[in-house]
Order: sequence, then C-alpha cells, then structure tokens
Amino acid sequence: MMVNKNDHPGVYIPPPLLYAAMFFAAVQMQKLLPLSKAFFYTTTSKITGTLIILIGLLFNFPALRQFFKTKNTVVTIKPATSLQTTGIYAVSRNPMYVSLLLIYTGLWFITGNWWNVILLPLLVLILQEYVIKREEKYLNRRFGAQYLEYKARVRRWI
Repeated sequence: MMVNKNDHPGVYIPPPLLYAAMFFAAVQMQKLLPLSKAFFYTTTSKITGTLIILIGLLFNFPALRQFFKTKNTVVTIKPATSLQTTGIYAVSRNPMYVSLLLIYTGLWFITGNWWNVILLPLLVLILQEYVIKREEKYLNRRFGAQYLEYKARVRRWI
C-alpha cells in the first residue's frame, strides 16, 4: 500500500506534551489554590505511585519497541507505515497513552497534588477529542477494513 506523505493524523501537539502540560498546570493550581497534601507524606503513597509508574512502563516499552521494530513512526504529523495489531496492541489500541496516563497517575501519588486528579478528566477529554479521534479517522482512511476489524476487536483504552 502506497503511503501518502501528506496524509497524517493532524495531531500537531505531541501527546506526551499534553500530559506534561496538564501536570504542570496542576502544579500551578496547587500554588494558587493549595489542597492538603497530608496523605502524600506516607510510605504507602510513594510505594503506590512507584508501582503505578512501573505498570505504566510495562505498557510503554513493548509499545515503543513494536513501533521501532516495524519502522513505524510515533510522530503524529507523519504517516503510519503499518497498523499495529499484535503484542500489546492486541490488548489496547492506545497502549502508549494508557502508559502515559499511568505514569501521570503514579507521579501524582509521589508528588502529592490533588489537582492532578481534579484535572485528569480534562486531560482524558483532550486526548480523546484532539488526539485519539483524529488518529482513528486517519487510520480508517489509511488502512480501511483492516483498521475497522481491529477497532471492533480491541478496546480503545484497556
């Protein structure tokens, strides 16, 4: 199948930057409107955060490895060269975003900022509307029936 170099998802803000921006927005909100951090001064919070980050990395490494192995791009303004449907992609259509969400949550437990949780629904909404839906439209254009069959078989998140 010929790749049209001008056709891509049209996601101009890299998704990891969206996670980082929301995380730092939460840090600023904590400065402006501080919420109690008492829970986060516990060993339980630190261990929980670390475990959640490790689970996030378990999603991230296989997803990235598969992309590099198949010589596909993670850059959202470049066309995909192949559709990922095996390995971790048989569990989630978006394992990298699941991974980043888990890492974001783990960091919340470690840094102790309730604003990260309060802003989490906004982050998920931005990801769904700005990133994932654009990527899905593109993958449908690019891979057609193969993508639709994959989409019917595998959930968007988990």
